[in-house]
Amino acid sequence: MKKLIIIPAYNESESIEYTIEHIKKEAPDFDYVIINDCSSDNTVEILEKNHYNYISLPVNLGIGGAVQTGYKYALENGYDMAVQVDGDGQHDVSFLNLMVDKLVKEDADMVIGSRFINKEGFQSTFMRRVGITYFTRLIKLLTNQTITDPTSGFRLANRRAIELFAKEYPRDYPEPESVVVLLKKNFKIVEAPVIMKAREGGQSSIRMWSSVYYMVKVSMAILVEFIRK
Repeated sequence: MKKLIIIPAYNESESIEYTIEHIKKEAPDFDYVIINDCSSDNTVEILEKNHYNYISLPVNLGIGGAVQTGYKYALENGYDMAVQVDGDGQHDVSFLNLMVDKLVKEDADMVIGSRFINKEGFQSTFMRRVGITYFTRLIKLLTNQTITDPTSGFRLANRRAIELFAKEYPRDYPEPESVVVLLKKNFKIVEAPVIMKAREGGQSSIRMWSSVYYMVKVSMAILVEFIRK
């Protein structure tokens, strides 16, 4: 089976080399593609210097547009599975075989790597945990399914989910909304316990000052998606 790692990267010069070398060491049976989302630092110079496999977007599309570009690449190149891995070094790809096994054995459409099942490793910041708990409860209310880590970007999709996401994918802060998209369409989502690490470098796109805006905007997007025909 062809397996692809999608790595959205915006100003990840401090961590992208670590991320790719970790993938080469721990997940050699996966191909990878870096989606350079019009970085303003020297990320693209690092990609060129190391001859990494990457696509550079002509304009900044945000996390949703960058990830969807990866899904389009996966669809057009015949991949059976695609997993999103952040370029900041937080996601430990040594857990990918566990996620693949779970996807296959449980006949799931997506496996989300959750840091909150075994509660080991980096558990995120306090404000992020508040938001995660809120979205877990909102998704439970709307879909009657508990997703313990709905903001996790560490997620493995099968071919069916790849085909859907290549056509439609949320633009801003897409992780919780895309969960609702799948559940509404009766796709099967399961979670697997993983350990995440603190960022190797760079800054999160969600700052303290924008946390309330993030929660309100994503909540509205989830509700609109839920009531949409």
